[in-house]
Amino acid sequence: MSDLTPLHALGEFGLIRRLQQKITLRQPGTVLGIGDDAAILAPTAGQEVVMTTDLLVEGVHFDLSFCPLKHLGYKAVAVNVSDIAAMNALPTQLVLGLAVPSRFSVEAIEELYEGVRLACEAYNVDLVGGDTTSTRTGLTLAITVLGEAPAGQAVRRSGGKPTDLLCVSGDLGGAYMGLQVLEREKQVFLADPEAQPELDNYEYVVQRQLRPEARLDVVHELRELGLTPTSMIDVSDGLASEVMHLCAASGTGARVFTDNIPVANPTLEAAAEFNLDPLTCALNGGEDYELLFTLPVTAYEKIKNHPDITIIGHLTDKDDAVSLVTKAGQAVPLQAQGWKAF
Repeated sequence: MSDLTPLHALGEFGLIRRLQQKITLRQPGTVLGIGDDAAILAPTAGQEVVMTTDLLVEGVHFDLSFCPLKHLGYKAVAVNVSDIAAMNALPTQLVLGLAVPSRFSVEAIEELYEGVRLACEAYNVDLVGGDTTSTRTGLTLAITVLGEAPAGQAVRRSGGKPTDLLCVSGDLGGAYMGLQVLEREKQVFLADPEAQPELDNYEYVVQRQLRPEARLDVVHELRELGLTPTSMIDVSDGLASEVMHLCAASGTGARVFTDNIPVANPTLEAAAEFNLDPLTCALNGGEDYELLFTLPVTAYEKIKNHPDITIIGHLTDKDDAVSLVTKAGQAVPLQAQGWKAF
């Protein structure tokens, strides 16, 4: 007999009360959280409020055959917090909408919410409400996050200027290679359900795929350096796509140097094993959730030796192309082949 609790045993409100018991509120601007018809928030005076919403759909954005529910809950928060970070803001509150198929137990939903809770704790965000419903299709999460930035300091995609330095945090391509590893192991399992997944040598890239981190640390570090990006975006759909988004919004061209694009050794090793070009993975893989941003050339001395920020190129006049400059110095048009929703 199963020890798992079917959802109908608690009902919607019983489930909400059970999940609510583990929610801790941390933000001074949260007056009332879960339990009423709406949350009550009191944003701090002198702050700009930013908001983002994201949908995660089973079979489109995640595969539960290799994505643990706790990791999914964490990632669902992280990818939304990443959008807030890309505005040079800090997240404050979050609401979560959940459409759940009947095959899930109460304990399974608690596991999902444990990942959400851990991410809220890591990013200092309050879960203040949401909605739950049933669905005849796959598990779906809809998350909205609010954030705050000092008045006048929220950064848009449109502020880049010619000669601005084009910078990226962390390294790229790891999440895409993690997905390749997981998809391969899934096919092995489908062919032989007795086979055990071989993931020991791929911990870094698998972690980059299953549990990415929003780069709020970079937002804090730039503030400590007295730097405000002129434009910024998070790398969710691939570096090439994001560079083109920044240039289109800012009305500029760009030169991106292949030698400067940061790729971690575990990503290089996995790409070699799969016979993939690591540069292609970095440019078009997506889901790295690093920050791509521009800074005035006067910021060069402050960031040139930063261990986690790489200058990958610079913006140019709007009449120039968005170009990728090879090791040989040849400039070729940058092509975006990342994620397309439709």
